Amino acid sequence: MKDMLQSPTRRQLLSMIGKTAGATAMYQAMTTLGFASESSFKQGMDLSGAPAGASIIILGAGLAGLTAAYELRKAGYSVKVLEYQNRGGGRSWSVNGGESYTELGGETVTCDFEEGNYLNGGPWRLPSHHYAVMSYCKKFGVAMEPFIQDNSRAYLHRTNHFNGVPQRLGDVQSDVRGYVSELLSKAVNVGSLDRSVNTEDKEMLLEGLKGWGVLDKDYRYLRSHETGTYRGFSVYPGGGLMPDAKPSKPIPLDSLLNSGMWADLSNFTIENHQPTMFQPVGGMGKIGDAFTRECRDMITLNAKVTKIEQDDTGVTVQYVDSNGGGNEAKTVRADWCICTIPLTILTQMDINVSAPMKQAMAAVPYDTSFKVGLEFKRRFWEEDEWIYGGVTYTDMPITQISYPSQNMFKDGTGVLLGGYGFGETSYKFNALTPQQRIDAALAYGKHIHPQYPKEFKAGTSVVWHRIPWTLGCYGIWSASSREQYYDTLCSIDNRIVLAGEHCSHIPAWQEGAILSGLDTANRLHKRAKAV
Repeated sequence: MKDMLQSPTRRQLLSMIGKTAGATAMYQAMTTLGFASESSFKQGMDLSGAPAGASIIILGAGLAGLTAAYELRKAGYSVKVLEYQNRGGGRSWSVNGGESYTELGGETVTCDFEEGNYLNGGPWRLPSHHYAVMSYCKKFGVAMEPFIQDNSRAYLHRTNHFNGVPQRLGDVQSDVRGYVSELLSKAVNVGSLDRSVNTEDKEMLLEGLKGWGVLDKDYRYLRSHETGTYRGFSVYPGGGLMPDAKPSKPIPLDSLLNSGMWADLSNFTIENHQPTMFQPVGGMGKIGDAFTRECRDMITLNAKVTKIEQDDTGVTVQYVDSNGGGNEAKTVRADWCICTIPLTILTQMDINVSAPMKQAMAAVPYDTSFKVGLEFKRRFWEEDEWIYGGVTYTDMPITQISYPSQNMFKDGTGVLLGGYGFGETSYKFNALTPQQRIDAALAYGKHIHPQYPKEFKAGTSVVWHRIPWTLGCYGIWSASSREQYYDTLCSIDNRIVLAGEHCSHIPAWQEGAILSGLDTANRLHKRAKAV
């Protein structure tokens, strides 16, 4: 019987291996540079014995600053926090229905969602091994619910493949597993692995591949009732005299290889995206709200820092009202200063730190990122397509669509993350007006969900390079820049020390900010006691 599986060409196979190896290399690089690291947090901090009358000024009421403030006050320090915005929490931020903000350039971004609907402008999911943020959420009473990252009913989409029709993620995963199993079984049967496995191991490997890849008796991945139990059916099993079940048809190997969808599968296997993931009930901003509530009496809001000056005995900070309440400068002085202001802002400010510190501050660029939230009249992804949570990936500029993990089966409106990307595609969205971003997300998204035009209700967006208080999304480190500048950036420069996600090995995650705040508080406490 003729083999129904077309063997991949050498070019296709090398391409497949390259994409797979590329994904692995990317993950290894991310781990090396701190993007995919497990948290080092083991237990809470218990500082005590602050020098009598010792004071600390903290610049920025994000999670790094508020973590340090919370712990240092417990140790006995007099702590004051200055925050540019009219709220605490920093990038732990949800844009809720009825809210608005002004971005760089003067455009007002509105959120006309129904009450209870929101867009997480910054962080949107929490790995279960980010122990510090989980610990504080439990301590501060932030309710959690599961976040679904991997959903086999979501899609992988390529504009120029499969006639633009999105493919179910689970179908692609099953077919990849099946074809890899078949290819490996062929290699075993022709003796290509004789140097690696003995006869007994070969038999066990073949048997394992047959089950794992759902292969037939001849070790072929072909459409069968068995494959249907994994990748699904074109006609599902019924009852009575309903039609017989028909297994769905696997995607041909060459089509799968040429589409490049293999590369997208790594989004579901890197450690930070593995189940179980979580999100706060009501939006990620609930974490920032909880930290703010615990530290509220220490925080001065609407305080725009204009100058940071240190001498051998302390630090003086000048600030003005960022809410338009006058330009009269105010000053505050403390023995020590923890500065969590993003480096994109800090490098433009008047601050007298050492030359090596200024070089380190200038050596860390910030990535850009955009998000577009789309509210629809009904949850058509659930009602029409059986998608409950999860993420769809596409090669269109919107990059991905994420389906809400909350309020499933609810009647009425729901919000999709209708676009989320970095790099080149983000620059394009940065250049659009708020309304144009929504229009673009709708225009692209309808190629995956044709219901978009009919069901759309409202939209909002966040483009991080146009957010005045960050001018970027998160600090970017390379292996060489981390080796050259990281220790200096995190060191105590006379009376000033920096903290934030940019001063961590887990940049772009709230865990990195909190761990930086904890470490900075601990080191500064030791220094203060030693002076």
